[in-house]
Amino acid sequence: MQDVIIADTSCLILLNKIDELHLLQSLYGQITITSVIAEEYGSSLPEWIIIQNATNKLSPDIISANVDPGEASAINLAIEHQNSLLIIDDLKARKLAQKLNIDYTGTIGILLQAKVEGHISSIKHILTKIKSTNFRISEDLEQKILKLSGEIE
Repeated sequence: MQDVIIADTSCLILLNKIDELHLLQSLYGQITITSVIAEEYGSSLPEWIIIQNATNKLSPDIISANVDPGEASAINLAIEHQNSLLIIDDLKARKLAQKLNIDYTGTIGILLQAKVEGHISSIKHILTKIKSTNFRISEDLEQKILKLSGEIE
């Protein structure tokens, strides 16, 4: 398991909207975010989410990648922590994380992990809640996740 789990804003906002933010604590115990992400989130944080900023300056690769400030700060912090997992949903940011050899997953990956580890009994009902928000999931991804979770054949 990674030493540091770093979450971007979109994961926090989405899980909070659907009343599933607690899954992050169930899976990882503690989550780290940057002050930029805390500001973007804009709500009070549970005690198991800590704020830590990178001590190194933003890499030119991150600055030129055209990702938002929260994503850039999360990627920069992940660079500093060799054994980290970055939870990030934006496609550009994910591609940049991959290019920089950062381990990452997305919010949907978190849900799959929660199902596998027995923290939730069904992903399908959570996907239904997600679809009622402004977070978009393709039909292909939904079907893939339901198959991986064993909820459809």
